[in-house]
Amino acid sequence: MMRKLERPKGRYAIFGDIHSNLPALEAVVADARARGCDRFACVGDIVGYNAHPCECVDLVRSLNAVTVKGNHDEYCAGDVDLEGFHPLAADVAAWTRRQLRPEQIEYLRSLPLEAQVDGFTIVHATLDTPAKWGYVFDRFEAEQSFVYQKTTVCFFGHTHVPLAFEKTSEVRFGLYNRIQIALGRRYFINVGSVGQPRDGDPRAAYVTYDLETGVVELHRLEYDIEAAQRAILEAGLPERLAQRLALGR
Repeated sequence: MMRKLERPKGRYAIFGDIHSNLPALEAVVADARARGCDRFACVGDIVGYNAHPCECVDLVRSLNAVTVKGNHDEYCAGDVDLEGFHPLAADVAAWTRRQLRPEQIEYLRSLPLEAQVDGFTIVHATLDTPAKWGYVFDRFEAEQSFVYQKTTVCFFGHTHVPLAFEKTSEVRFGLYNRIQIALGRRYFINVGSVGQPRDGDPRAAYVTYDLETGVVELHRLEYDIEAAQRAILEAGLPERLAQRLALGR
């Protein structure tokens, strides 16, 4: 008799674009644990924009989360010349560099651009040219990553907008709340942003992925936005960064 193929077991919390927002990250981790998540994966951009880079790096590391590098992780931990960057991003990257401890800088520098874990893939931006930090908002941009996608599911970030792309004979995409992963299809799924959503919803976003059932679910969480805003202002970072958190933009 043929043995029935068993799905791997475990429940992942997959998140990214934390951007140094500790109140949002703590809310996500607490919610994920309450939902029975026993494993974690991060699609990058732990740092940048907000006021708690060190604390966020330490928390992600404490989760033993499989993590890939985001563009802000590279800017803030590397020696990339910030001249020519958007002034807001450049100022925060320079400030973040001064906050990070040497071992945290080394950790961020050592992160891979993509990773495969338990049968799925994570990347910050795109699979075709991950180091160029391209954005994926439509099916034509997603198609380029599907060419290089070796697993049924790939989770990504970078745009701060939770969209799902499904490929059969063509690519379909749209907003989602729950996805049942099906055989014969591939999925390129943006997990949204923990620390700086940009879809008009200020709540923190992340997904859970149940390996046994093949179900991906998007979760949105209230968190203490005022605490995150106060920390930004107390650190002397631009007021605009505090204001945008309440707008989800």
